[in-house]
Amino acid sequence: MIVVAGEALIDLVPTSPGDRLSPLSPRLGGGPYNTAVALGRLGARAAFCSRVSTDGFGEALLDGLHAAGVDTSLVQRGPEPTTLAVATIGSDGAAGYAFYASDTADRLFDLPPELPPHVRALAFGTCSLILEPGASAYEALLRRESARGVFTLLDPNIRPDLIPDPAAYRARFRSWLPYVSLLKLSEEDAAWLGDDMEGWLAAGPEAVVLTRGAAGLTVRTRSGEEVSVPGERVEVVDTIGAGDTVNAALLRVVAGRGPLSAPEWSDALRYAARAAALTCTRAGAQPPHAAELPPTPPVP
Repeated sequence: MIVVAGEALIDLVPTSPGDRLSPLSPRLGGGPYNTAVALGRLGARAAFCSRVSTDGFGEALLDGLHAAGVDTSLVQRGPEPTTLAVATIGSDGAAGYAFYASDTADRLFDLPPELPPHVRALAFGTCSLILEPGASAYEALLRRESARGVFTLLDPNIRPDLIPDPAAYRARFRSWLPYVSLLKLSEEDAAWLGDDMEGWLAAGPEAVVLTRGAAGLTVRTRSGEEVSVPGERVEVVDTIGAGDTVNAALLRVVAGRGPLSAPEWSDALRYAARAAALTCTRAGAQPPHAAELPPTPPVP
């Protein structure tokens, strides 16, 4: 089983991009949430680990997980409101966000008991590693499960407006790396964090995957290999959830395996690029189903 830990929220997406007073359409979202849904749609055995509100939005978020076949037995519940993220969509389909996250349910996540022994991978990222007190609980989960040999993926998915002290966050990010198996970053995230690929690899991850938008994906491994694949040309509606879909596709193929060869990385990256491209053709975070993609590269 692959567990995704982090926030579930509601994206409020403008129905008429470019109109400052456009009506907003609520969409299920949150980077970790999207990753869990994508895993379920891609046919992986997945579970979600978070704290979700008992309000109407929270119920809709759980419905979305169940529809994707995601296990919710690790979800904590609370009466606090659901976090809201108001999206703005640029002319190129890229999304920006303003967050309404004061005293919301996902911020009050508690460290759960040790995860079941059949968990083979655990993914983290986005707001859940920023907003306290939940951030410290997620960090403790990362350290504990990594120490017992669970494969871990980290996608920082930087939201600068939520980070009051960038220097402190960058230092904290580096403190996570010894516990990370696979680090995935966008080019923008990498630049914000200091563009230190060699230093990040030396700190712990087996590989770093860099997403480059329409230009594709690149991986660099600790052993010195570098593999790149191009992006797929599609008509972009928006990019919401594309990076989260990359997370899911990579976890579907890579989690639990030993070091990959260059051809194996090429196959994995092409699969992730195709999945992300399909997500970009749809409004909001709507990852593809397994039947929409070529067969996955061999999974152990």
